Amino acid sequence: MTTEAGSVTTVYQITGMTCGHCEGAVSEEISTITGVDSVKAVAATGQVTVVSAAPLDDEAVRAAVDEAGYELVGRA
Repeated sequence: MTTEAGSVTTVYQITGMTCGHCEGAVSEEISTITGVDSVKAVAATGQVTVVSAAPLDDEAVRAAVDEAGYELVGRA
């Protein structure tokens, strides 16, 4: 997790993403968390980079990833 000029960047490891549709589903769910500015999911690495106004609650991220049908392993 890095903090820069009023934003926090956190990288999460997720299992189950295999394609662009997967990336979109995960990004869409995480984007609904309050304070999230941007989400970039990469199926090839299984990583999701989230930029937010403040550190996110890991359980909120886990719930969003679960809702999308994937599993949050933890922070990368």
